[in-house]
Amino acid sequence: MAVTKAKLSLLAKSATQRSLPVKTPTSTPKSKSTAIANASLHALTAAALALPGLTLSPVVMGSDDEVSFQYGHYQEGKRDLANIRSNLKPIEVDSLQGSARVSLTDRVKFAFNYLQDTWSGATPISTAPLAFRENYVKSTTSGASPYIMPSNLTPTRLDAQLNPLMLDPATGKFIKNTQLVHTLSSASPETRKQGDFKLGYEWDEAAVELGGGISLENDYESRFGNVGGRMDFNQKLTTLNLNLSYTNSITQATLDHDAAPYIYESSNPLASYNSTHTSSQLANVGTSSSLAKVLTGNREDWATVLGLTQVLNKQAIIEASLGYTNSAGYMANPYKTVTTVFVDPAQTPGAGGVLNGTVLALLEKRPNERNQWSANFRYVQQIESLNAALHASYQLFHDDWGITAHTFELDWAQPMGDSWMVTPRIRYYSQDAADFYVPYMVSKQATPGGRFLVPLNTTKLPANYSSDQRLSAFGALSGGIAINKQFAKGVSLEVGAEYYTHAGSLMLGGAGEGAYADFNYYMVNAALKVDLSALSLSKGKFFNHSEHIDHSEHAGHYQDSGDKKQSQPHHNHHNAPAGVMFDHLLGNAGDFMVGYRYMYAFQGGSMQHGADNVSDRAIINAGCNGKPCYVAPNSMNMHMHMLDLMYAPTDWLTLMLMPQFLDMNMAMQPLEGAPNSTGLTNAAVQHSQHPHNTGGIGDTSLYALFKLFDLPGHHFHATLGISAPTGDVGIQLRDTHGVAIGFIHYGMQLGSGTWDFKPSLTYTGELDEWSWGAQLNGITRLEDRNSSGFAYGDIFQGTAWGNYQLSNWLSASVRGVYTLQGQNTGAYNGKYAPIGPMDYASSYGGRYWDVGFGLSAAVPSGDLQGNRLSFEWLQPVHDEVNGYQLPREGALSATWNYGF
Repeated sequence: MAVTKAKLSLLAKSATQRSLPVKTPTSTPKSKSTAIANASLHALTAAALALPGLTLSPVVMGSDDEVSFQYGHYQEGKRDLANIRSNLKPIEVDSLQGSARVSLTDRVKFAFNYLQDTWSGATPISTAPLAFRENYVKSTTSGASPYIMPSNLTPTRLDAQLNPLMLDPATGKFIKNTQLVHTLSSASPETRKQGDFKLGYEWDEAAVELGGGISLENDYESRFGNVGGRMDFNQKLTTLNLNLSYTNSITQATLDHDAAPYIYESSNPLASYNSTHTSSQLANVGTSSSLAKVLTGNREDWATVLGLTQVLNKQAIIEASLGYTNSAGYMANPYKTVTTVFVDPAQTPGAGGVLNGTVLALLEKRPNERNQWSANFRYVQQIESLNAALHASYQLFHDDWGITAHTFELDWAQPMGDSWMVTPRIRYYSQDAADFYVPYMVSKQATPGGRFLVPLNTTKLPANYSSDQRLSAFGALSGGIAINKQFAKGVSLEVGAEYYTHAGSLMLGGAGEGAYADFNYYMVNAALKVDLSALSLSKGKFFNHSEHIDHSEHAGHYQDSGDKKQSQPHHNHHNAPAGVMFDHLLGNAGDFMVGYRYMYAFQGGSMQHGADNVSDRAIINAGCNGKPCYVAPNSMNMHMHMLDLMYAPTDWLTLMLMPQFLDMNMAMQPLEGAPNSTGLTNAAVQHSQHPHNTGGIGDTSLYALFKLFDLPGHHFHATLGISAPTGDVGIQLRDTHGVAIGFIHYGMQLGSGTWDFKPSLTYTGELDEWSWGAQLNGITRLEDRNSSGFAYGDIFQGTAWGNYQLSNWLSASVRGVYTLQGQNTGAYNGKYAPIGPMDYASSYGGRYWDVGFGLSAAVPSGDLQGNRLSFEWLQPVHDEVNGYQLPREGALSATWNYGF
């Protein structure tokens, strides 16, 4: 059977184009000995097992060496709260993913993946009948979510059949109203980070791989490992895959203090209730002034997937897989509750048989074990007359919680000419409700707690209960499109969008959850992929990043033709340290370079004023512009990820685009001797006892680099840049104790919020094994205020470095840096609660001296030739800060780039 690589390639490319990545079983790499076992066979092995509870490592071991970067944004629409006003913003998520697959040898493959996402916004924590009148807005200014009223407020009314009643103002009588509404809870920005890897070994007709990873959040930690294998049969037209994985997860959730009157409590809050949770443990942590309730639990997951892929003919492929997962331990969501109305059976009904009830909320309780089965089928057919491919898939999921789910998906991959591909798709999903799903509960027992400390009678409750809408019966319909452009030399850009509708009426049979639970969301993403395998096919035409600077005529640092160096390749020692940007142009018209840049900065230690350490008392008295300070930063971490995309339209001009993604966290400590705080200030002080986090897309910069002169051993160029304010400068902290705090600290915003001018002048030189350079650069704010009312100070920086070539692939550098930054101007133009020096414009900027030490390594030959990795540690030497600031402890820069 003749199966052409071109046809299978089309099927494979269309199979992998999706708006967002889906978790898949391990796909397998090809054997280079047989052309038919190309990328498509094993890309198609990745059947989408994105069903409830199935968790496998997201690293997919592909057949080709590749580096990719992807940014995604998820945005939910507002929930229907039955005309109850709420200013809470829906959930939104910004995600960044970077991954790479490389061939260490012809048979040894390595893949790794890094993913981080930052989310914020409001999500349902429970459901309650509207008639209970227990959903109410606590403050007209806070934008607080509706909360259940404390039990000492007006009793809830029910009829003899325990239906909720509401008072009709026109008649003064109680009438039945079964309308439900979600109760929302909002969170300040939180960030999850995940890293994982796979190492594989290939034989001609088999492969094995081993992987593992870790996922970290403030309240959740997960570690996982996996092992998989592949066997090829029938001249590699048939492939069998088997994968096993193990995951261990720990939950350590701090319960929301604002929900204290909302969640059932006795003399020890939640303790009586929590005693029914055999797989979890409640602990009190913190100081006596701020007692936090922490729910902890452990969970283990074992999963296996068996898959089969069959090439039917040159135009069709079919695949099938079976999966099983066993989960045991703490299975509940610690932030979900079930609204419960307690009706004392000993009471005497009122007029018309009206009963009184008291509403509380119980933390949800799920079984401590779950068994899940899945079956997946996928058919791919090339439509030769249209040069397109159709993908049709069906997925069946079932578990012992009573959920059965069906997923149908259709993709159409259509090449459009000139290396464009458009892939529209549609997806339908439907599931039954879990056996223990209930929107709310009614329990015939006296209200627990109260002045007589009535105990909770758990025998009057179901064994398990949850109002989590994800366990309800619903259907979902989504449609999207992905557009891919394949550029020359193995570089491709893909953008995608998808819109999703979740509704009970969309369930198969139409008998799902009520319309109160309906919601929509959309997702957009962009991905850049560099196929290193494609580039290596003609590596003789490409060259190292260092050779992108046009030095072909610069032979001054070589000796005459009799010297042995005459025959050696050009050295790479003129690369600047990793922390220096805009250090070179591309040498020839049409050259392109892609790179990734990571920067980490840490602040900690004793607070400074000028160049001196200061005491808490000094900060309290003078650190807050005449007002008392209550807290000061204890530590701050900043992680920044940037893409370097460079293109040379001519040999004297290089254009550069630099999008960035960053996340930050700050921990604070109370100042000893600070006065007591009240009102809004007290709410902000209470919030400062928890770390503050932000993350998402930052500002986006565009640069033009101009060659000024280029002589043997000496090079000089100028850079003119503009920074667009794409980073969010309106991030606010969540409400605390029912009080809206407002904006987060200035330094935690994700961008400048202003258009900025960024010029620089750069000189580099080289002689034999030595190279050196110097740069002057700056940032000038082109606006006096951003949309939030302030502007960061201007920046001037000067730096000089020296570099020595240790070998033909490794060099070392040392660098000195001086930075001058002005104070912030203006102030927030909305609600803001300054509680420490970091909340005042006068405590930003200063003068800073640093020394840097770096290493740079380039791959001089082989399939990975042209790749370069550089690292630099920047150590602060002396700081003279404006106002009162946390000193800098150091910064790490790491870069990867590939030029061609």
